[in-house]
Amino acid sequence: MKSPWWMKGVPFACQPNCGKCCDEPGGIVYLTTSDARRISNHLGMEVEEWLERDCRKTLDGRFILESRKSDDVCIYLNDSKQCDIYQVRPQQCAAFPWWSENLSTDRSWNEVKQTCPGLTADDAILVEGDKIRIQIFSDRQATKGFRKWSEPN
Repeated sequence: MKSPWWMKGVPFACQPNCGKCCDEPGGIVYLTTSDARRISNHLGMEVEEWLERDCRKTLDGRFILESRKSDDVCIYLNDSKQCDIYQVRPQQCAAFPWWSENLSTDRSWNEVKQTCPGLTADDAILVEGDKIRIQIFSDRQATKGFRKWSEPN
């Protein structure tokens, strides 16, 4: 079986003050239970309180981050195009640009390359294929999401 093209590694470096991956009206960020616990703890809130304040549910009931009413962009993207919760950001956000949907076709990948300056940056470093694979699985896990909060045993 032939290895995916990205297993050779792909150059990437997240660019300061970019935020293009988050500055997408209508974008959806699925959440894992780990995301909910980590972010709510960071904000000094109970998980249920945070879910009520900063999240909403998709039509099929999965929790996602809320968007700003004014422009439909992530509520945590600040005016400097930086994430206010970057150190505890959702798993799906941390996995970008290594989402399955981005890597699935040449067309999809070329679209991401046109919008993400980190993929063509002069300071990009080679991200190894095994690290990309981990991020793909992380994104897939996040996309499954969760529908009901219950504290793990």
